[in-house]
Amino acid sequence: MAAAAFNTSDFRVFDVKGFHPRMGEIKSRIRPKLEAMGHSLVPGVSRATGGPAFSHVARHARRTVNPPDDTWVAFGPDTRGYKKHCHFKVAVSRHCVRFLFEVGPEHDDKRRWAAAWTRSAGKLGPVLRRVRGLAWFENEHDEEPAVPLTDLAPDRLAGLADELVRTRDGQIVLGRAVAAEEAARWTEAQYRNAALETFRTLAPLYRLRS
Repeated sequence: MAAAAFNTSDFRVFDVKGFHPRMGEIKSRIRPKLEAMGHSLVPGVSRATGGPAFSHVARHARRTVNPPDDTWVAFGPDTRGYKKHCHFKVAVSRHCVRFLFEVGPEHDDKRRWAAAWTRSAGKLGPVLRRVRGLAWFENEHDEEPAVPLTDLAPDRLAGLADELVRTRDGQIVLGRAVAAEEAARWTEAQYRNAALETFRTLAPLYRLRS
């Protein structure tokens, strides 16, 4: 099994021009490492969430022309896919690795989750705002977060639920980004620890799905 850690050359895959050349590099260099990472993290994700967890490596099946600027392994409660559920993700792109919690546009019941978050934000929000490095991302593919959670006032943090339901493509993405220069020096254990530390912190949001 491939090593579950990325090196400098792996990040440069996203400099490759053209759909087929870049996808070839992603399939040969990045995807095996994401699969290994998924295998390694599933038990810890399951413990953090208190339920079954399954890993899903991005296939980019809908793309035929524009090469992806990032790729990932996602973790959710369903063997068939993750997009209809709250999920965690380890995403790699040209300039960073991101450890994320997401409620995406295809979630089964975004309004129900948003209502649960609004009810719980008063208790969970202050805890999350104290965690160094956590941030809100406007979009799941953004490398740079929009704002650190420490800079969000409690009412603004609670109001992120509006971002989820305001438009058809609404989503909530929270997590942390690690610059490629740093992540390229990490060991497999450091990746695993960073992922699980982030996922454990955000696990109460994952459980709001019910």
